[in-house]
Amino acid sequence: MPTATTSTLGFPTAGTELEGDLHLPAGAHGVVLFAHGSGSSRHSPRNRHVAGALNKRGLGTLLVDLLTHEEEVSEVQTHQLRFDIGLLADRLTGLVDRLGERPDTRTLPVGLFGASTGAAAALVAAAERPDEVHAVVSRGGRPDLAGPALPQVEAPTLLIVGERDLPVVELNEQARDTMTGTAELRIVPGATHLFEEPHALEIVAEEAGTWFATHLR
Repeated sequence: MPTATTSTLGFPTAGTELEGDLHLPAGAHGVVLFAHGSGSSRHSPRNRHVAGALNKRGLGTLLVDLLTHEEEVSEVQTHQLRFDIGLLADRLTGLVDRLGERPDTRTLPVGLFGASTGAAAALVAAAERPDEVHAVVSRGGRPDLAGPALPQVEAPTLLIVGERDLPVVELNEQARDTMTGTAELRIVPGATHLFEEPHALEIVAEEAGTWFATHLR
């Protein structure tokens, strides 16, 4: 009988090594790579809440710090790398490749879950790896920062935004209309950018879980 596994590992990617937490439920039928937003990390309670909900649906999750410890330290002063979408996307693309090489994940379809600026990086990585990335979910994301990669995304994409996050709602509406593949927008009633309102994050987890369960087969 297969059993669930949880590991904290180093993942070589784009000329560096990133630390991540890989959880694979028994009989996993897909794996979702998380790209956190600016100022966050793989320990983000919001992303971990969503990851836990995906695990219950039989989906593996990989939460990774997209910046090294040294880069995080310098970010306290500069705040530059967290907005370097090209750098983050290159690292995400490398992580997608690593998942395709590992014996425990290489047969699993890959999804990307991006928050804030991490959503833009996820969309660029999806455009770079159309055969490997099978679905994308953006939470309070900035898909506009994906630039010319946005209409090249082939993976079915779900954009989730809080109703009261008005500037981001508009940006996501524009992104949805720009995308040429399957793209849907979900507005969470009463929610702000961080989905801190009662039940808001549960709605995000439910919507993301349904999207990935549908497309990671």
